[in-house]
Amino acid sequence: MNKDNNSEIKAIGSCNCGKVKFELLQALTDVFVCHCSICRKATGSGGIAVTIVPDTSFRVVSGSDAVRQWTKPNHDWLCNFCLYCGSPLPGKNDELHTYVPVSLLDSGYEQLQVKHHLYVDSKAPWEYIAGPGKQHLQAFQH
Repeated sequence: MNKDNNSEIKAIGSCNCGKVKFELLQALTDVFVCHCSICRKATGSGGIAVTIVPDTSFRVVSGSDAVRQWTKPNHDWLCNFCLYCGSPLPGKNDELHTYVPVSLLDSGYEQLQVKHHLYVDSKAPWEYIAGPGKQHLQAFQH
């Protein structure tokens, strides 16, 4: 039986407690690191590293009932998180794409490389950005 390459699982991910599990049907290569103050507060770190996939390449396998969403008041920013462990979860990037925090990946991350640093004008004063990835003062349109 021939399998459609678009339906093959390329990566698997889960939250910290394992309640939420998801699959990606696309090989992953690019990492976008956002350094804005909103992402820093949402993660409790220097920002968030994500990869972006078409909605058609992302599917929740289990735990959708554990996904909660928070929307920043008076802003278009929102984040999904696990009700049980608080892990940041994949969410809507735009009308056609889902962002996936790369720290959630259990497999399929082997080819990932940082390609872009976003909102570096908003990074924490204690953070030093080193290594690969083009630095953008604000957002990056791909």
